Amino acid sequence: MVIEVRPIEEDYEILATRVFLKTLDIIGGLKKLVEYRTLTWLPSLARSAIVVVLREEFFKTDEEIAAEVGLTKQTVRNILRADPEAALQKLQSMEEFTDEERKNVPVHLAGGLAKRAYELIKYKGEEPQIALLYTSQTAQALEVPWAYAVLKSLKGTDFPVLSPETLKAKLAGISIKGKPAEEVVYLISYPVSNPAELLKKIREVLG
Repeated sequence: MVIEVRPIEEDYEILATRVFLKTLDIIGGLKKLVEYRTLTWLPSLARSAIVVVLREEFFKTDEEIAAEVGLTKQTVRNILRADPEAALQKLQSMEEFTDEERKNVPVHLAGGLAKRAYELIKYKGEEPQIALLYTSQTAQALEVPWAYAVLKSLKGTDFPVLSPETLKAKLAGISIKGKPAEEVVYLISYPVSNPAELLKKIREVLG
């Protein structure tokens, strides 16, 4: 008897929220949406994030996704067929958007941005900026100064990190539990998918 192990569907909201917030990062944040008077895009961006996650992580059909999210099957298909690269190119000319495009984000744009955000989180280990800020503030509040210093120094780092050389330069001058960060980075295993995994691996090797 073959038992198929599938993800717990109730968890889709967590990943979909991360994808949605990463989509906002790609756009340039809420400030950018306000600047171009496109705050009405938010619901469509959120729905696109859910659509992408339900397909990529939970293998839902177009019909199942449409029923779950409250969209037509054709809209779901359009989101899933969207080209991330074309969406990014379109985003470069926001000042040229029509009034209708400012009011209602084109499906191919919302879908493409959601797909790119998912790729960045899933395959490059990136997280929304607000998540990194929250993690930094939590580390500071819990009086874990080395963790806060590490996270602050990682700004602009591309993940996954494949070797200690990348981190050595970023973390120069930081002391982690009495040890120079430049030495600690050689003690952990690679690749490192994201900042949270880096903190975990450092804790494991230093105890």
